[in-house]
Amino acid sequence: MFAVKKVEMVNKTFRMSIDLVKRLSVVAQQQNVSMNNLVAQCCEYALSNMASSKKYTHSAEKN
Repeated sequence: MFAVKKVEMVNKTFRMSIDLVKRLSVVAQQQNVSMNNLVAQCCEYALSNMASSKKYTHSAEKN
C-alpha cells in the first residue's frame, strides 16, 4: 500500500566556491531538479562511495 513519507529536513549554511555553485546550478537546471535536491544527492553519493571502509550514516551524525 502506498504511504506518504515525510522526511525531516534541517536548514544549514555552507560556504562553497563561486565556481562550484555555478557548476552545480548548471547541472541542476539541466537535470530539472532544485539545487537543494542536487546537493543532497551529491553528498549522499559521496558518503556512500568513500574509499574508507567505514560507512557514514545518520547514526554516526554529530551536531
